[in-house]
Amino acid sequence: MTVSGIISALVVGLIIGALGRLVVPGKQHIPIWLTIGIGIVAAIIGTFLANALGVGDTRGIDWIEIVFQVALAGAGVALAAGLYGRRGAVHR
Repeated sequence: MTVSGIISALVVGLIIGALGRLVVPGKQHIPIWLTIGIGIVAAIIGTFLANALGVGDTRGIDWIEIVFQVALAGAGVALAAGLYGRRGAVHR
């Protein structure tokens, strides 16, 4: 993987992770690095899922693929916020 590929993955992860945070109601107390990581994983899995269903490569913008990615990021953010919040509650 090239440097530009790594930077692209970080940018896409940040955008997908941020969109995932937006679709989850309430405030999530998770660090930005975790949001980016969730976004990167959600982007990879969402792309794989869209390709497996045959909707990953369409004309124009692949809206269905983006919906998969954001939905997965939202689920990941909600899960991480729940787990991260519980971890903090134990140490208080």
